[in-house]
Amino acid sequence: MKQSYTTQIDAARKGIFTPQMEQVLEHESISRQELLEKVAKGHIAIPANRNHLNLKAAGVGQGLKTKINVNLGVSKDVCSFDAEMNKAQLALDYKADAVMDLSISGDTEGFRKRLVEEVPVMIGTVPIYDTLTRTGKPTEEITIEDWFETVEIHAENGIDFITIHAGLTQKCVTSLRTNMRLCGIVSRGGAILFEWMEKTKNENPFYEHFDRLLDICEAHDVCISLGDGLRPGAIKDSTDAPQIEELITLGELTKRAWEKNVQVMIEGPGHVPLHEVEMNMKLQKKLCHNAPFYVLGPLVTDIAPGYDHITSAIGGALAAMHGADFLCYVTPAEHLRLPSIDDVKEGIMASKIAAHAGDLAKGIKNADVIDYKMSKARGTLDWEGQFDCAMDPEKARVYRKSSQPSEKDVCTMCGDFCAVKRVGALL
Repeated sequence: MKQSYTTQIDAARKGIFTPQMEQVLEHESISRQELLEKVAKGHIAIPANRNHLNLKAAGVGQGLKTKINVNLGVSKDVCSFDAEMNKAQLALDYKADAVMDLSISGDTEGFRKRLVEEVPVMIGTVPIYDTLTRTGKPTEEITIEDWFETVEIHAENGIDFITIHAGLTQKCVTSLRTNMRLCGIVSRGGAILFEWMEKTKNENPFYEHFDRLLDICEAHDVCISLGDGLRPGAIKDSTDAPQIEELITLGELTKRAWEKNVQVMIEGPGHVPLHEVEMNMKLQKKLCHNAPFYVLGPLVTDIAPGYDHITSAIGGALAAMHGADFLCYVTPAEHLRLPSIDDVKEGIMASKIAAHAGDLAKGIKNADVIDYKMSKARGTLDWEGQFDCAMDPEKARVYRKSSQPSEKDVCTMCGDFCAVKRVGALL
């Protein structure tokens, strides 16, 4: 039977409950009707390229659990696609919801195809990077055909969502020059487009030809993740005029995408002090019409290289509490190097903790069930029960095993002074 819809949002508007929507319901505590209505409005996105045949779809947006993404990919200096596949497997092992390939060297298309074939979670890319890698041209020699040919290739490869920095317009560049920053542009995609715009004196090709981008995405059901090319890369630069100018443009582009039945996510900051996180979440939701919000961090201080998975988790938990739907993990290697597999695990766990803490705070239905089970196990000194509830059972077991108590039901921190053991028999 021929498919009677083009995209997930088109299906929802026609009242069609897709197989991908069924998969979303398997892991969420939301009603069938509510899911359908929110997908139709664009408040929930289900990135699901029809060429990603083994995809187990997940939803991102209002009323759903906060999702996390794992970035990976090779560079010129560290170029082992096998090592990156190991990171992808680790992401699956620790139940990450998405993987983004940010590769900028080597056989990028071959690696993308391998990811799509072997990884069943949603996969994202940044075609702007790959245009430079694929063509080998200096930035100013890239043509509009080059930009869009790369998007077509990624869509045909089965990529579920693509980051496109379409909101970094010449108007935003004027705002940037008027409101000078400490760290300028820190987005790789934003910097590439800025350079292209400056050297060619043209408007952002993805803004000027946005309808062409929408046609590609609709044809393959690719979700556009509207990138924050002017996200702040320093606490001093947060929530400034260029960031907000771009966000306003992203809101306008969101409505145009929805009119063409293309799903949208909005990418957000960046480096943001703690007291501005809530404001940033509310601004995005207001200006971008409640489209799903995908945030990097945010990192709440600039001074913790080597520990930025922690600065990110602090900001990410608060962001999720106030409406962020999707957290891009940050590893301890942020700002320093390409992350190792150990860095990746630290980033995943920090991000998962932040996402779950946010879900508890914003009252996602049944989010507290596992916390209840853990507390019950702790209250009865049920160590196996605690391990079963832990986000990382393996690490918990290793810690427990490394320091054995003389009395097996307690731990070496308190021993005979264990409050649970002393009080439990009396209550």
